[in-house]
Amino acid sequence: MMRGIRERLKARGVMGINQRNAHYTLIYNRRDRYPLVDDKVLTKQLAQRAGIAVPELYGLLEIQRHVRNLPAMLEGRRDFVIKPARGSQGDGIVVVSGRTRSAFRLADGSSMSAEELLFHVSNILSGIYSLGGHPDKVLIEYRVNFDPVFEAITYRGVPDVRIIVFLGVPVMAMVRLPTRESGGKANLH
Repeated sequence: MMRGIRERLKARGVMGINQRNAHYTLIYNRRDRYPLVDDKVLTKQLAQRAGIAVPELYGLLEIQRHVRNLPAMLEGRRDFVIKPARGSQGDGIVVVSGRTRSAFRLADGSSMSAEELLFHVSNILSGIYSLGGHPDKVLIEYRVNFDPVFEAITYRGVPDVRIIVFLGVPVMAMVRLPTRESGGKANLH
């Protein structure tokens, strides 16, 4: 059954992620440029230099000792996003949509205590969510809110539009929608 589906998709021009990587990403992108896009801090800096709007950076934690600075960084902030700089597939991202005295309310409806948040940030720094398991950095950013036009087709997260550029030419676009299954994260996986 799977083989039949795969063949029908292929006949319609649908490409899987492995084929995309093997036939396009690896061939047409210089390997020495990967660190620029595999690190959200570097990508953010490049976008800013190019005049592209990016979410405001509230803080950056680079070593374990910086974890103790997190409560001061979050002082007075009710909503924000915490993400690993070198994470993938949305893993390790925490979207905070509110807070009480003792807990942070997450976009998926659950809550996390201050101690759990500190532990999570420490885990990000240790590389649990990073590509290759290497030590990482933590970004604390403004939480983007989406336009109400997406209200009926999204679940608790922020949808985004991606434009795929091949050899400098925009060739397609896609909308990534957060779902119940993804816990409100808009990612392809």
